[in-house]
Amino acid sequence: MKSLADRPVNPVVGVPVSHESAALHVTGTALYTDDLPIRSSDVLHAWPVQAPHAHARVTELRTAPALGVPGVVRVLTGADVPGINDAGTKHDEPLFPSEVMYYGHAVCWVLAENLEAARLGAEAVEVDYEPLPSIVTLAEAIEKESFQGDQPTVARGDAGAALAAAAHRFSGEVEIGGQEHFYLETHASYVYVDESGQVFVHSSTQHPTETQEIVAHVLGLTSSQVTVQCLRMGGAFGGKEMQPHGFAAVAALGATLTGRPVRVRLNRTQDITLTGKRHPFAARWEAGFDDAGRLVALRATLTSDGGWSLDLSQPVLARALCHIDNAYWIPNIEVLGRITKTHKTSQTAFRGFGGPQGMFVIEEVLGRCAPLLGLEPSELRRRNFYTPGQSTPYGQPVRHAERLHAVWEQLLGSADVERRRTEIAGFNATHRHLRRALGITPVKFGISFNLTAFNQAGALVHVYKDGSVLINHGGTEMGQGLHTKMRQVAATALGVPLSSIRLAPTRTDKVPNTSATAASSGADLNGAAIRNACDQIRDRLAEVAARKLNIHPDDVRFDDGTVTGIGFHDDGIPFAELVNDAYFQRVSLWAAGYYRTPGLHWDAVRMQGEPFKYFTYAAAVSEVEVDGFTGAYRLLRTDIVHDVGDSLSPLIDVGQIEGGFVQGAGWLTLEDLRWDVSEGQRRGRLDTQSASTYKLPSFSEMPEDFRVHLFERATESGVIYGSKAVGEPPLMLALSVREALRSAAAAFGPDGRSVELASPATPEAVYWALDRARTASREAAKPTGMDAPVPSPVRAQ
Repeated sequence: MKSLADRPVNPVVGVPVSHESAALHVTGTALYTDDLPIRSSDVLHAWPVQAPHAHARVTELRTAPALGVPGVVRVLTGADVPGINDAGTKHDEPLFPSEVMYYGHAVCWVLAENLEAARLGAEAVEVDYEPLPSIVTLAEAIEKESFQGDQPTVARGDAGAALAAAAHRFSGEVEIGGQEHFYLETHASYVYVDESGQVFVHSSTQHPTETQEIVAHVLGLTSSQVTVQCLRMGGAFGGKEMQPHGFAAVAALGATLTGRPVRVRLNRTQDITLTGKRHPFAARWEAGFDDAGRLVALRATLTSDGGWSLDLSQPVLARALCHIDNAYWIPNIEVLGRITKTHKTSQTAFRGFGGPQGMFVIEEVLGRCAPLLGLEPSELRRRNFYTPGQSTPYGQPVRHAERLHAVWEQLLGSADVERRRTEIAGFNATHRHLRRALGITPVKFGISFNLTAFNQAGALVHVYKDGSVLINHGGTEMGQGLHTKMRQVAATALGVPLSSIRLAPTRTDKVPNTSATAASSGADLNGAAIRNACDQIRDRLAEVAARKLNIHPDDVRFDDGTVTGIGFHDDGIPFAELVNDAYFQRVSLWAAGYYRTPGLHWDAVRMQGEPFKYFTYAAAVSEVEVDGFTGAYRLLRTDIVHDVGDSLSPLIDVGQIEGGFVQGAGWLTLEDLRWDVSEGQRRGRLDTQSASTYKLPSFSEMPEDFRVHLFERATESGVIYGSKAVGEPPLMLALSVREALRSAAAAFGPDGRSVELASPATPEAVYWALDRARTASREAAKPTGMDAPVPSPVRAQ
């Protein structure tokens, strides 16, 4: 068995098992980073001094008053940094800034014997500021041409000529809201220095290697002098890919200067005001269709709000450009991307990493244009699906495009769409102030990091003399079940029961130079690396077993803790016995595994190449009911068919699909970030900085009837045990909810009218959309076209 996708007889992968830490989670015994300081003595606690300006110069910093507060030990400032005063990878994020770049920016940190003393010490620090002009909104940044980073373009064909010749031509603008990660566990770091001078960092981080590198360069050390460990995270969603590094560096600096362990743990308000969000986007678009409703051209400009520094804004924008096509063939396309620089937190990775914003734009185009073309939105979408042999605007062939059609048709059947449409029409005819509607949207999402170098992983597998197994890998566990899948992969590869496999916490001194656990690639990369290590060990053990059974090593089989040979099932050897024999024959029982994703190439300047290993496909049908008086709505039912290949762990995958969908619905319908845009002293302050002002999806926002089906007969060649990624793609299925709300609002008005819907589609936004539709019903003489507020009116030829 040489193919990465092949499974042996009786594999442990594919079996529905519970999360490996489920019992620890529900009993409260699972340890997180901030559970560790209470096990130590002499720990110092850190508290930030946050600036009350969106943009200002620090003219003087007086720390002496803080040192007079009982319990305060030290105040950390830029003068204390022995290495590089920067917490980013592009050297544009001073750890201790002399120029405040957003409201709440931390200018220094107070260390004290307890948290209350640190807080009082931070209040005692005296800072003089010289306020400077600030840019808070995307519109302001665009007007003032405040841009940062590159401005890439994805193009194919001649969009201008195709638009000019199109039978139907439409244009519009839309703003896409950001999103707060709001993970259960806020950012936390705990650092101590051991007797040899090694800096040991416990961090809630998705990218331990990068945390290691940032801590090292702040302290002026080599990476080998810093060890980073991540036990587990209580959620991350991309918010702990780049953002933990500075907090770890603050704790590490404090520990090296004081010789005492230092804890940095943000409270919820600090976490929300100090850390980045999903990038808000603004998009202008122009689309052309032929008489059959097929897209012939798209020209668009996508502008993201990067905040005060670049962070991951450039790769986020690149992925948005690479996903603006979603599941649709667009023969002529030209899409420009830009990143603004604003005086807000540095926006960062969030589940989907720009893909959701790109897909949002094309679904907005199709949702707005379908009524004007006289087509059901789902039919317009179906007519524009990729077909086998076609490629993306950036030049990657769309493999298995037929799966997209199969997923769509299966969903329409299993969700009983035609019958329900008839029922909905009857309901709407008999309920004057309520409207129901269906939204149906597909997903085609590329799996791999856009940066080719990140598509590699390592693992370390130890088999002990008693037959037990310990695995280390470079991926981090944030609740998504990666460790569960990795245990199943190791058990399958070695042919032992799952109970034989133990997994150690992620540490940079066990597996070095790891990539972030992101881009939905954690199982693909680390699973293949674990498989590689296990294969090495199994091949060595097969040699030992072959001599004992007097057969060829290729005929040795490992299954459920017993080693047999083809035709020798009565002569099975217990795995533990074989391992013990191998030890006495001086056979190595450990191995370092490695994997690099093959076949990837990407030209980031030309925006051309094949950056993704494969595409994952899915589709969702969502049904909503909207109240005409308030715009409030209920999500009645959602049906999903999702292609996860041959699932490594079905229970985990279904949970990821459900969670991702609900998080996407939160982004699109509830979660509304609001900054103070006045010219007063609070300008730039985030107004939605707690659960009381920032609404998250809860049980009441779950679909009342939620049905998830894993697409069958979907083995993906060249991927670990034929599986596919599942972390990010489900989030985009929530676009079906937004499109259902658009259709429900439209149902309050006349047919053939395009509906503009703000993002997020809060009840307020839905109300104004349906109110415009009702107004159109009363004004029968009003010309059919897009709503008046659209800056670029519809043009038809």
